Amino acid sequence: MAGNSKPRGAVRGSKKGPSSGSGGNNKRRLEGKGPTPKAEDRPYHAAAKRKKAVGKNDGKRTGTSSPRAGTAPRASASPRGRSEKPKGEIVSGRNAVLEALRENVPATELIVARSIDVDDRVAESLKLALHHGLNIREVHRAEIENINANSQGIILAIKPYQYSSFQEIAEQANHPMMIIALDGVTDPRNLGAIVRSASAFGAAGVVMTERRAAAMTAAAWKSSAGAAARLRVAQVTNLARTIEDAQKLGCFVVGLDGEADVTLSEMKVAKEHLMIVVGSEGKGLSRLVREKCDLVVSIPIMASTESLNASVATSIAMFWVDEQRRKK
Repeated sequence: MAGNSKPRGAVRGSKKGPSSGSGGNNKRRLEGKGPTPKAEDRPYHAAAKRKKAVGKNDGKRTGTSSPRAGTAPRASASPRGRSEKPKGEIVSGRNAVLEALRENVPATELIVARSIDVDDRVAESLKLALHHGLNIREVHRAEIENINANSQGIILAIKPYQYSSFQEIAEQANHPMMIIALDGVTDPRNLGAIVRSASAFGAAGVVMTERRAAAMTAAAWKSSAGAAARLRVAQVTNLARTIEDAQKLGCFVVGLDGEADVTLSEMKVAKEHLMIVVGSEGKGLSRLVREKCDLVVSIPIMASTESLNASVATSIAMFWVDEQRRKK
């Protein structure tokens, strides 16, 4: 009947071929594909991309220096759980590591995660590390995150800076000498900029305190634009005592302070042996250091500007002294 009729379902056709398996005895039997290739042999694996990038950059090197003539340093793999943390300061992150390598910051090794995605920054970092003869060490992602959680899979270990002493700076100084002393400058970028300006204007060196002050970190190295490798930098425990030692050597100690009544252009001792003392960005010269100075001068600026940056003020003072010394 029309009301009781059911729609017909799908009609299956007859299946061609055998209804049961052949037991692998016919021509279409499955064949094995052999052992699984290594990660570096798979074209789309991160290890293969990393190997390709290192090989490509290594092939482009011509006449570069390396620990062994004509050979490039190998990337040493570190077994899980046995990775050693680098001693001293580190630079982490793809941009930061690349900038440090471009500025030729003294380093000991480049640490790379095995699962890192090789982009242009990582490839150039590997190329520069090979160019500088650095050891390249591969570690697991967990190990590199234990060193720095925000490393982005790449870390550069920095060599500890070799500081000089105040006596070495004084002995190697030209006549008339000019030495820059920093009283509590805490920004490493300011420190690097001061070192760069001191090298440009013929200063013998830079003296700073060991505590509560910036050190020659990777940021200071980058700001110095390589001047830190040419200019002597000393750390002292007591700046006031170092000022007294400089005065015994015949140095006229001049402090920079924005509230001083005497301006820089009124200073009459530019052609004498000088030690220019610069205070911190916020507090300026400390009370004891200010009392030890033979003269405190200021740099005239517009009333709308509160103060000058420490590195800018130091550069202006050194430029003015250098100009006065060039005059006959």
